[in-house]
Amino acid sequence: MKLVTPILHTALAVLVTACLAPSASAQPMERPDFEVTPEERDAVIDAALKAIGDNYVFPEMAAKMQQAVRARVESGEYGAITSAKAFAEKLTKDLQEVSRDKHLHVMYDANGVPDRPGGPPTGEDLERARGWLQRVNFGFEKAERLPGNIGYVEIRGFVPPRLGAETATAAMNFVAHADALIVDLRRNNGGEPAMIAYVLSYLFDEAIHLNDIYERPTGKTQQWWTSQVPGPRYGGSRPVYVLTSTQTFSGGEEFAYNVKTLERGTIVGETTGGGAHPTNAHKIGDRFLIGVPFARAINPITGTNWEGTGVTPDVDVPADKALDTAVRLALEQMLETTTDPRAKQEIQKLLSKGS
Repeated sequence: MKLVTPILHTALAVLVTACLAPSASAQPMERPDFEVTPEERDAVIDAALKAIGDNYVFPEMAAKMQQAVRARVESGEYGAITSAKAFAEKLTKDLQEVSRDKHLHVMYDANGVPDRPGGPPTGEDLERARGWLQRVNFGFEKAERLPGNIGYVEIRGFVPPRLGAETATAAMNFVAHADALIVDLRRNNGGEPAMIAYVLSYLFDEAIHLNDIYERPTGKTQQWWTSQVPGPRYGGSRPVYVLTSTQTFSGGEEFAYNVKTLERGTIVGETTGGGAHPTNAHKIGDRFLIGVPFARAINPITGTNWEGTGVTPDVDVPADKALDTAVRLALEQMLETTTDPRAKQEIQKLLSKGS
C-alpha cells in the first residue's frame, strides 16, 4: 500500500504515517525538497524543542533532547544545511539518537502546513481523509478463506472506527466461521487504539481489558477494553496466529502484544520494531511539523509495554516464511482437534502437500 497523498494537515499527517507508511519514520510521501533559510531553520528548531518540552511523554528525556540539540546548534552542525529534506532528517536523527524513540520525527511540506492546534485529528479532519482512505480500504488489504477452512486477514493499518468500522466488520465476519485464523500484521505500522480494540473484540466472547494509555499533557490514563461488535465473532478458543516482521510497529505491535499477553494466539515471524508511544502532531513552522510522542502504553498484565524491545514471536521465522509456517501450524493443530472424518482427510492431504 504505497502512499500517494500529500500532508492533509498537521494531525492527520501523523495518523496517515502511523497507519500506512512503509516504515515507522517515513514521511507520508516523498515530497519536493526546498531551500530553508537560516532564520526558518532556527525558528523550526526552537519550536520543535518547545513542543518536545511541553508534550514528550518523559519530561526528563525531553530535557536531554533539548540540551543535546542546542549543543549541536552551538557547535554549528546545522549551519550549512539548506535542504528541507536534509534538515528534517538530521533533526529527526539527532532527537532519536537521544530518545531512541522511533515515533519522534520531523516532517516538511513545501506547500505549507495549515494552522490548527496540535493534537489528534478532529472529526472534520477525518472526514477530509475519508476519500483517500477508502482507496486503501481503510487498511484492510485482504480477507480470505484459505484451504482447510483457515481464515486470513491482512491489516496494513488501524484507522479510526469512525471511518473503518464497516470494513473491519465485513472482514472479521467473513472469517468468523473458520477453524483457524491468521492475522497478518507484517506490513502494519500502527494507527488508532480504538480500531485495535474493535478488531480484537472479534477474538473474544467476553469483555477483556486490553491496554491502558497514559497521557503526559493531561495526566490521565485511558483504559481500552473489548466491546460489543456487529455480526458473528470468531471468538472462543479456536486458534489464532498473528504474523509479524521487523516492520510491524506501534499499533500493529499493540495488537500482537495483547494477543500474546492474553494467551489468545501464537505470534509467528520476526521481533517487531519497538514503538509504544502514541504521537500527536505540532506545527513548528510555516512548512514544518513534528510528531511528538505524548503518551505510553501500559499493559494491564505486564505493567509495561514493548517500547525499545519489540514483541518477540513465539515462533521465530523470517517474515517471508511466516505465512507458510502459520498455515502448517494451524493445520497440525486442527488435525489434533477435529472429529470430522472429511475435515481430517482434507487436512492430512494439505499437510502432505506441504511436507
